[in-house]
Amino acid sequence: MAGDIDETEATARAALLLSLRQRGLRDRNILRAMEQVPRHLFIASAFRHLAWSDQALPIECGQSISQPSLVARMTGALEPGPQHRVLEIGTGSGYQTAVLAHLAGRVISLERFHTLAAEARARLKALELANVDVVVADGRYGYLATSPYDRILVTAAVREVPPALLAQLNHGGILVAPIGEPDGTQVLMRIVSTPDGLERHELGRVRFVPLLPGVAEIL
Repeated sequence: MAGDIDETEATARAALLLSLRQRGLRDRNILRAMEQVPRHLFIASAFRHLAWSDQALPIECGQSISQPSLVARMTGALEPGPQHRVLEIGTGSGYQTAVLAHLAGRVISLERFHTLAAEARARLKALELANVDVVVADGRYGYLATSPYDRILVTAAVREVPPALLAQLNHGGILVAPIGEPDGTQVLMRIVSTPDGLERHELGRVRFVPLLPGVAEIL
């Protein structure tokens, strides 16, 4: 099977999941989703020995795959469920996308790099995750075709949330994004759409690559 791992990797995965529990991750659904997603399949062979360590790793196109603890943290803040349609901005390797696919009813993931989008599609197909669509698009504008969304996750730094994303957030929906300057750290922000407007909650400091404009012409 596509997700099979050897004994060493299984031990490392178990250790990582235990570490996440010890750090306070109590959501069994998220833990189960992260256990089911074989992170080593989303990482270049040169870094495969680090797949189950809690660290960010480089991927193609100058991007990175977030450390598992941050994936767990952002997923927990998003609170995805089987009744939700989720929009993800920044597919990257597809690892976070796969975790979301185990939790949400539908996931639409936008990626500006054709190379990353194609590789992510192949990985998600190999894992038989049929409730995901990876679309090459400029994430700043969201994706009107399947809007509105119950949950929106932005996986790249923005100075402020693009208005188009807020416009595509359903009533009662949740948006999670790292907000701040792209050349430093950002504040992980949880924005909830309520009848009285948008409620904002700061969830601590993070560091993400910036959300780039447009669609890549070459990569």
